Amino acid sequence: MISERLFLGVEQSATGLKWIDRLGQREANIALAMAQNHGFPDLVTRVLAGRGVGLDEAAAFMEPTIKSLMPDPASLTDMNRAAERIASAIATHESVAIFGDYDVDGACSSAILSRFLSHYGIANRIYIPDRIFEGYGPNPAAMQELAGHASLIVTVDCGTNSAAAIEAAKAAGAEVVVLDHHQVGGELPAAAHAVVNPNREDDLSGQGHLCAAGVVFLTLVQTLRTIREQHIATGVLAPDLLSLLDLVALATVCDVVPLKELNRAFVVKGILVARAQQNVGLAALARVSRIGEPLNAFHFAYLVGPRINAGGRIGDAGLGARLLTLDDPNEAMRIAEELDRLNQERQAMETIMLEQAEAEAMVELSAGTGPAVLVTASDDWHPGIVGLIAARLKERTRRPVFAVAFNANGTGSGSGRSINGFDLGKLVRSAVEQGLLVKGGGHAMAAGITVERAKLGALRAFFEENAGEMVGELRCNASLAIDGALSAAGATVPLYDTLEKAGPYGSGHPQPVLVLPHHRLVDARMVGTAHVKATLAGADGKRINAIAFRAVGSPLGDFLFKELGQSLHVAGNLALNHWNGSTTTQFRILDAAKAV
Repeated sequence: MISERLFLGVEQSATGLKWIDRLGQREANIALAMAQNHGFPDLVTRVLAGRGVGLDEAAAFMEPTIKSLMPDPASLTDMNRAAERIASAIATHESVAIFGDYDVDGACSSAILSRFLSHYGIANRIYIPDRIFEGYGPNPAAMQELAGHASLIVTVDCGTNSAAAIEAAKAAGAEVVVLDHHQVGGELPAAAHAVVNPNREDDLSGQGHLCAAGVVFLTLVQTLRTIREQHIATGVLAPDLLSLLDLVALATVCDVVPLKELNRAFVVKGILVARAQQNVGLAALARVSRIGEPLNAFHFAYLVGPRINAGGRIGDAGLGARLLTLDDPNEAMRIAEELDRLNQERQAMETIMLEQAEAEAMVELSAGTGPAVLVTASDDWHPGIVGLIAARLKERTRRPVFAVAFNANGTGSGSGRSINGFDLGKLVRSAVEQGLLVKGGGHAMAAGITVERAKLGALRAFFEENAGEMVGELRCNASLAIDGALSAAGATVPLYDTLEKAGPYGSGHPQPVLVLPHHRLVDARMVGTAHVKATLAGADGKRINAIAFRAVGSPLGDFLFKELGQSLHVAGNLALNHWNGSTTTQFRILDAAKAV
């Protein structure tokens, strides 16, 4: 639990936050005991203790393994039925259709299953719906069409809430197995042969934190067990499932599921597989992303993942899944370059849309504190990008934000992003119950809505009435949790490597936020697209390069330019910089405050 002890006495930083020590006294004592018992650096033990790792767990936590963290796949409800049906399809050489989602998790899940089936010579086809024209999940028309070519349809990263579409597939002669992880929004599809979803109410496996690719991986483990136990003659050796962990890791990072337990092991081991570049599609994406260093979770989240998503947002939704199934390097590079082009196009569209959204937001916020929940909308926006706009505005305004793209018929597709402590999904479900939305759903931090233009004003009023007080309190108490302090001299590559062993970092296991106290801001200048590059020097004269992404024109960027030459407390993340064959540390600036 985050304490309320101020860190370095900072009550209001450049970005308007108070800095608090992530560790209470109890966690600080555990961190000290870890350092004494295991010999880990003090900063690393503070990171571990601040994320709930106990003294006796520390050694195993730093070396996670699939074997020690893997549950019995059969503990998932319906798993045996699903595995037996897939094994049967392999035994009888049935044609199989794979219906996936259009995001990274859907692409990876589809590719993992396709590669597994192809290993056994099973004809399979991946179908990814169009985000704009078909929307999320199976639809009756597509499922009926697939049933004309395949006797088994496996839905991945979708299907739990698609009863009508699965009924249509069954009526057309196909059996459906659902492999999903989304929350259940009603009755399970009775027409499905099996629904494997660790988040269904009658599933007691405790694996609800898995993304769809993780669920698919467990299903394939159980399928191999079924093939072996039933002595099914396949004519080939069993595939090496561990070789597919690169795709499981990519999906786990990009779907922002909690990086705990098995998910941590998936990412740690999957990154090692990815670095071997066994998947030519993933290797091609790394090349077009111009990644000149060993792949890590940051690259997955901010370079590789967005390129796969670009196909689903503004291009061919099936490109990502297709790329990850390829073994032809030339074809893989062709698709990777197409995704890179689409991503650049997406970035250009996002820049224009963000400028428009920020202009609208500033009008809303100029009259005092502004609305508790900011709702921006336009007739000119692409519906595949509104989620990115909402995320950017949320970061800048520090309040829940919806961005809505209206079509010519006056119906808007919107996406929302929330701040810590406010359940946006619950607010959206209430708006649906009040008849203010055509449909909507989501979870605490993100939600999707469909709204009629005529009801937009009433929706804004409803949000203000139901969220104003809580959002106001959260904004007043906004803080940045600090893990510890270090100096430019102490920010070494070995320290970074040890901190990385306490990762990977992401949802449920946040990146360490460290402070360089009393460091002089030697220089600050704009680089790239609105980034601020800086040099920080400690009292001993040791320097470290630093960068604040997208900070130009923001309170943080303005502060850095104003305080040039001054002594500051600077908060951020330790990172590596690979250049000309050498590796050095650098600092990613998140916040700063005057050193008093």
